[in-house]
Amino acid sequence: QVQLVESGGGLVQAGGSLRLSCAASGSIFSLNNMGWYRQAPGKSREWVATITSGGSTNTADSVKGRITISRDNAKNTVFLQINSLKPEDTAVYYCYVSGTTYEQPYRSKDYWGQGTQVTVSS
Repeated sequence: QVQLVESGGGLVQAGGSLRLSCAASGSIFSLNNMGWYRQAPGKSREWVATITSGGSTNTADSVKGRITISRDNAKNTVFLQINSLKPEDTAVYYCYVSGTTYEQPYRSKDYWGQGTQVTVSS
């Protein structure tokens, strides 16, 4: 199995910045896509950004220009840097990875973090 531990959330002022991190651990053979979703209270979960194993990135229009997604393959960690935070960025942010482990069945599976709260005050 793969476990994801998220950190970096908190309360910040509008216009501030935050860096979220998500570290994967477990019987990891390889990690493929990694990324982030977010969910505000009463709202559906929204895709934010994805980074492939090759480093290609894709971001949602709602955050484009304000976020940077990156990964450290040596540490099995994905990051989300958010700048110019807005109140509408307030949500629980969930990281995810697609990967394979040394455990059977030997196929790619999706794993999700527990979520980290980001609150932006105005």
